[in-house]
Amino acid sequence: MIKSWADLDYQPTVARIVTNSLQRNRIAHAYLLDGMKGTGKKDVSYLFAKSLLCKDRNGVDPCQSCSNCKRIDSRNHPDVHVLEPDGNSIKKQQIQFLQEEFTKTGLESKRKIYIIEHADKMTTNAANSLLKFLEEPNQETFAFLLTENVHQMLNTIISRCQPLSFRALTSTRMVDKLVEEGFSLPLARTASHLTNSLEEAVELCRDDWFALARNLVIKLYEALFTRQQQALLFIQEKWMPHFQDRKQLEIGLDLMLFIYKDMLYAQVDKREEFVFADEKEQIEKFALQTTQQRVTEHLSYILQSKSRLASNVNPHLLMERLALNLQEGY
Repeated sequence: MIKSWADLDYQPTVARIVTNSLQRNRIAHAYLLDGMKGTGKKDVSYLFAKSLLCKDRNGVDPCQSCSNCKRIDSRNHPDVHVLEPDGNSIKKQQIQFLQEEFTKTGLESKRKIYIIEHADKMTTNAANSLLKFLEEPNQETFAFLLTENVHQMLNTIISRCQPLSFRALTSTRMVDKLVEEGFSLPLARTASHLTNSLEEAVELCRDDWFALARNLVIKLYEALFTRQQQALLFIQEKWMPHFQDRKQLEIGLDLMLFIYKDMLYAQVDKREEFVFADEKEQIEKFALQTTQQRVTEHLSYILQSKSRLASNVNPHLLMERLALNLQEGY
């Protein structure tokens, strides 16, 4: 979670717009935060709420220690209301309840804030109800509408909001943020190639399952080159017990794809692209034992396995067939 606006260096345009507004005390009544999942929209909405309600603000930054900051962190501040889809949509009744709440006097301050997550999932009636709310804003009412699909929202709502557009994080920037969070560089590099979401990448890096999955991919890769007769046994005894469902197995295949891509990068002298940079010596050694054409074929085998995984295929048989294909030519 970001603690200050300086922490938002991975979204410089958003940080500049917000800090300028806070410095000049020219806050819009409604903001539309648009961007892919994991780009920081939710963190920004809560940090903004704290900056607006903090009792001891340091410039534009909330103090993070007053009662208002702490209650916002714990999601129980009476003047900060969060609305999420009820099932698949945000319904008119939810917006009406919000409007009723905002007719009441603020309990902690004059200011009241509402955050609507997945604002694009409002029903037509809900969106029209919100529109009336936006058209006649209270002096001390502030709205934050979060969306990953801004094109699905009413233009009349969009036009009444200050836009804050969030860019997808580059792989390099995500690695930097993950390392700052205290995760190892090898784990950070791997997670950054699996998702565009910083939030999801952090969850992966915190999961012991993911670290072991990465290690098992390296060991299977080694077995396919040096202990071919043991590769199928490894799949049975180590691989399948760990990658127990299709989602987990898809991650395993993605990691296999990355390590074989690294071998291709070694052959074309693009080592800076390595995902498994900590296995550089071994990858370069194996890359010398085969051809670019063979590695390209093996990448194709892995991609085909990912495609077959989406159909009703036996995962164990899928991995055994893949292992046999990957051993061809060695």
